[in-house]
Amino acid sequence: MALPVIPMPLAGNSGAESGAGSSASVDQQGFGATLQQALADVSQSQTAASAAENAVAAGAPGASTSTALVLSDRAEIGWNAVVAVRNEVVSAYQTMMSMQI
Repeated sequence: MALPVIPMPLAGNSGAESGAGSSASVDQQGFGATLQQALADVSQSQTAASAAENAVAAGAPGASTSTALVLSDRAEIGWNAVVAVRNEVVSAYQTMMSMQI
């Protein structure tokens, strides 16, 4: 299962779209919700890959090795993307914390 591409609202339009609240809180909620959805999608793809691999190992009828491999690759790509985003967020945080005020 591929990760969905969710467009993020522009900083200038986010307050107008919500109708209430500050644009900073809307952007943070949007990023947090997007991140949480991405983690849920990766978890779901890992579960599907594991189930397909177990079906192939058990010799279940209709289970194919190629499907299990594709699902496993998709789960790995999704996990690598989540780790890359995490690394970029940590790097940005460390850069901001090392700035002088």
